[in-house]
Amino acid sequence: MSLTFENITLGQRVVFGHGRATRNLAAEIDRLGARRVMVIAAPAESVTADRVTAGLPVVLRHSDVRPHVPVEQAEAARAAAAECGADLIVCVGGGSTTGLAKAVALTTRLPIVAVPTTYAGSEATNVWGLTEDSRKTTGVDDAVLPVTVVYDSHLTLSLPVGLSVASGLNAIAHCVDSMWAPRANPVNQALAMEGLRAVADGLRRVVRDPEDIDGRDATLYGCYLSGVAFASAGSGLHHKICHVLGGAYDLPHAQTHATVLPYVLELNAPGTPATAHRIAAALDGTTPLAGLNALREELDAPRALADHGMRREDIPEAARLILPYVPRNNPVRVDAEALTDLLTRAWAGEPPRDSEAD
Repeated sequence: MSLTFENITLGQRVVFGHGRATRNLAAEIDRLGARRVMVIAAPAESVTADRVTAGLPVVLRHSDVRPHVPVEQAEAARAAAAECGADLIVCVGGGSTTGLAKAVALTTRLPIVAVPTTYAGSEATNVWGLTEDSRKTTGVDDAVLPVTVVYDSHLTLSLPVGLSVASGLNAIAHCVDSMWAPRANPVNQALAMEGLRAVADGLRRVVRDPEDIDGRDATLYGCYLSGVAFASAGSGLHHKICHVLGGAYDLPHAQTHATVLPYVLELNAPGTPATAHRIAAALDGTTPLAGLNALREELDAPRALADHGMRREDIPEAARLILPYVPRNNPVRVDAEALTDLLTRAWAGEPPRDSEAD
């Protein structure tokens, strides 16, 4: 087999171990020589943040965290970091918390140590996102990549099963999108498929027993791989759609990804049979969509954008907003009609059509 590709591996330290977050975080802060730590954590994560940052040289606790990182919140956090003279940021929480830390690092160049409590995967990427006037802008800057990620599956035990499923399916969306993203190559595709298997197995175990720490370990491990694959491969059609929907209509991030994924898989899989075969194998399905549908059924996954606040009358506008961002190398041609059809069925929660299974 002849291979020709370019791959970039981002430099980041990962410390993984359940029940070890507090000691591992303290060791990282000491290793990095930080003396004035800004902690970013939403109110819902305050108890966890108190526990894992105990004994650290914390000079500020910042809790104004909002989904999709509105510009005004980012500017307020940046000002707070400057005022307290922070030399490092510790973020404890999910994707919105990590996103705010990245927004601060984007302009201040402060290093970040991330302590995830969900399966967002943002902590493993150098991608930032900001929302202004109902439009979400994303970009890439190595300054926003956390220098260290401290993973501890014990910190996900408080995440309800429903949110665990939505968050984990977001990680699966990273994996699937990485298979045909603009910079997809054999390395990030291999990471994506290993991540997909791990997350799918872990989520099944978490749904059966929310206290199954090995299941949460597997999900968290897979979520990290999904983030690494996504950072390397770039943003594919699925993420372009969800970023527009989140910014324009303030839809919940994880639930939107979990809902849209099967419709993008339905659209793209026929355009790349070899990739579709690999996704199907990773999901133990006869086709990729059959595997994903079976997993979603087992997990009782989110099903309709209407359930999360999207209005039917917004669909034509959403299709127009998404169209300019469709990747040029998407496996199939995508026009406004295809996007309108996809969004309409995702809005209603119609069963995805598996043409390969016919």
